[in-house]
Parts: sequence; C-alpha cells; structure tokens
Amino acid sequence: MLVLDGKIASQSVKESLTESTKQLKEKGKRPPHLAAILIGNNGASETYVASKVKFCSEIGFTSTLIRLDDTVAEKELLAKIEELNTDNKIDGILVQLPLPKHISEANIIDSIHPDKDVDGFHPVSVGRLVQGLDTFIPATPYGIMLMLEHFQLTTKGKHAVVIGRSNIVGRPMSILLSSNIPYGNCTVTICHSHTPDLKQITLQADIIIAALGKPEFVKADMVKAGAIVIDVGITRVDDATAAKGYRIKGDVDFKAVSTIASAVSPVPGGVGLMTIAGLMKNTLSAYERRNQ
Repeated sequence: MLVLDGKIASQSVKESLTESTKQLKEKGKRPPHLAAILIGNNGASETYVASKVKFCSEIGFTSTLIRLDDTVAEKELLAKIEELNTDNKIDGILVQLPLPKHISEANIIDSIHPDKDVDGFHPVSVGRLVQGLDTFIPATPYGIMLMLEHFQLTTKGKHAVVIGRSNIVGRPMSILLSSNIPYGNCTVTICHSHTPDLKQITLQADIIIAALGKPEFVKADMVKAGAIVIDVGITRVDDATAAKGYRIKGDVDFKAVSTIASAVSPVPGGVGLMTIAGLMKNTLSAYERRNQ
C-alpha cells in the first residue's frame, strides 16, 4: 500500500517554486507577493494562514498578513480588498474562510479581482474551469491533481467517486477529474448527503475523493480492493489522552482502509500540505500573467 505523503509531494513543488523565484531575482525582478486577510482569532484559521506565510518565506515569495477583528464591518473588509486589488505590488489575494456570520462570503469572493483570485473561488475562475480554459484552480483540488501527478497514479478510464459537492472541493474536483487533461479523463460520480446506497457506489470506485467533513466516515467495507483513496477531511476530535486535548481526523478510517486500498493519503500530512502548494503555484501564475 502506497502512502500518498503530502510532505514528499509538496517538497517537490516547493523546490520548483524556489527555483522559479531564484530565477526572477537573478533577472532583477521582484518575487511574487501574496496578501492574506485573517479575520478574528479562529484557531484553525490561524494555523492555516501561518502555514501559508511560512511556505511563502521558504520559497522566497513576499507575503503580507492583514489581521482584522471579527467585528469588522463588511464595508470595511470590501474597502481593504479593493485597496489590494489596485496595488500593483500584490499578485494574489486570499481571504481566509470561514467568515463571521454578519459578512457575506459571496460578496467577499466576488470582490476579489479575478486576476488576483489565487484561491480560485471567483465566479469568473469557476466559469473558466467549467469551460476548460486556463484559470486559477481552487487550491485543494489543484493540490490533489499535483499529488496524482507526483505519484504518477493512473486516472485515465478510471471511475472516480467524489463524496461531497462543495464549491471549494467536490464540484471543481469532479470537473478536473472528468476533463481531458493529464491525470483526468475519469468517469466521475458525485455523492452527497442525499445519495442512497452510497456504499454500493463507492465499492465501484477506482478512485475515491472523500470531502464531506465526517471523521473516519469511509470504512474498509466501502472500498474496492486496490482503489486509490484521497482524504480531504480534517476535523478536530476531542481526545483527553492527546497532548493538545484533541486529535486531527480525516474522513477516512486510514488504518482499516490501508489494508484494502492500493494508495491512501494520510491526515494530517496529506492533502492539506498539497493545498498550500496549489495556492503557491496559483500565486506564481498570477505574477506571471501580470508581468508578461
């Protein structure tokens, strides 16, 4: 059984991006610049943003972290985003989700200029993805595609089952896997909370993408022998025996599924690291488009 180690795959991306940044600096050009907006003090969001800032530093990118209180008015947040939109030294903008309830996620996503939408959530980016045009791919699906590429996993002609239909993972993942691109060309089934006989569908899958947010939902008896299983889930589960009082669980029962599948991604240490790698590749692309 192959462990789809995100540390190994993301290190390959990191080395490539580091070399690209080095070449830019040797030509006397500035490095790509990512601006991240963090609202409030959500522990998980703090961790995610810190990881992105650290990755930027390691590959030579410039990063700017903008912290706003969770009482910030939507109007004020929109003004800050517009300021970044018009700043020629900023290549990519991300607003860490989730947002406080009084702020419209849709309004914030729409306000980011499509040329700086390195998260790939803007309707323009999504529309271009559906049409098979060059665009920013949402970071997690992009990271999964990079993982498939790194480990050279065959996808052509395979049946992929995506569990979860979010705009952030499930829907774009299904589009990528079914597209006529390297590590695509799958026949794709999307499953969700209203799918009957889910187990009967997953047992037909050559590839399972689990992105539903339920700890250890995918059990061994749901997986066909030799299937590839990619775990997108990440949930904090209370555990008094753990040093931090909780453990991080994925959507897949890793230990049990590992006895059946041919390849499984771990949590932590899998897709999460690849998500950041995908985000950074988008940031470099944004820089290149704006500095052609």
